[in-house]
Amino acid sequence: MVIAGAMFYEKDIPKLRALGVRDSKELDGKRREYLEKKIKDLAIDFVVVNITAHKIDELRNEKNLNRIEIDYMVDIIKTLRPDRVIVDSPEANTEKIKNEILGKLGNLNVEVISENYADKKYPVVSAASILAKVVRDKSVRALEERLGEEIGAGYPSDERTIKFLKRILDKYKGYPEFIRKSWITSKRILGEKEQKKLDHFVKDDRGN
Repeated sequence: MVIAGAMFYEKDIPKLRALGVRDSKELDGKRREYLEKKIKDLAIDFVVVNITAHKIDELRNEKNLNRIEIDYMVDIIKTLRPDRVIVDSPEANTEKIKNEILGKLGNLNVEVISENYADKKYPVVSAASILAKVVRDKSVRALEERLGEEIGAGYPSDERTIKFLKRILDKYKGYPEFIRKSWITSKRILGEKEQKKLDHFVKDDRGN
């Protein structure tokens, strides 16, 4: 998981729009990489945090994924120290997320705006999403080169990712540390595999 924050002067926000900055999912890889350089040049400062699958699995013993994301958002806000921050809320209850973030910021005086689909509505959030997506894509490509395997987009809707998880599970006889074991998709595939083993064992035990 990659989380990013980018800070800009108010006067420079129209420049983001002029560059064509928008939700990273609406841009192809080459365009994102081009915009990444422009965004970094224009930003006052930025932070990009790449959280490993192993680290997320550790943290999932204590909290859910949204709480993990919020904690990293708070760390980024504390690092950048903006006057105002706009966050892409990980939950439908945006007011709850706003208050949760404010509660973790302590005495830091920051106006917090929490909205769903903020990466589509606000150029500054779109810019941060582009920074995060470029790092994520590079991490996926590096892992593909290391493994000699196609990973796909890394989302449960991507059939290539599902096939990759199944191949890795067979190859390693379990999930290695670069696979998020707490991910519901990983759990489902592992459960299906274990169920097949159990069905096969029961079938053999009955002499069939």
